Amino acid sequence: MKKVITIVAIIVFIAALLFFYRYFQGKGAENVGFEKIEPENIPAQITEVLPNYRMKEKALVCRINDDIYVVVTRGEKNSAGYDVAVDKLTLDTVDGDKVLTVYAEYTDPKPGDVTAQILTYPFTVVKADMNELPQKVVLEKEYTH
Repeated sequence: MKKVITIVAIIVFIAALLFFYRYFQGKGAENVGFEKIEPENIPAQITEVLPNYRMKEKALVCRINDDIYVVVTRGEKNSAGYDVAVDKLTLDTVDGDKVLTVYAEYTDPKPGDVTAQILTYPFTVVKADMNELPQKVVLEKEYTH
């Protein structure tokens, strides 16, 4: 009986160590500086590939020359009044991979607002203060009116 209790105690101890390792591993995220790129200043390489991604809600990262750009798309919308903005970027190491988390604010038209009934594809582009591409990108969305 004492052997069983000892084995269970060891298993619980190992599980607790793994839990705390994973819990504290995610606490080291560092903020990444960025600047919004106006539509007329978006690099040609991004405008060329953007139509391939504009139907999806996602965050993309690309390197052009020595600069790292983050593109956040909202997908196809049936009217005007939708927008997207990047609030914050964080870089963390999870299981040995560099993970960039993009915190985006999705703005929707207020209920009852009169908007133009046209197809729109809201997106935004920011230049990140990073030297290398991350292995993974995570998009965290917050919706507002």
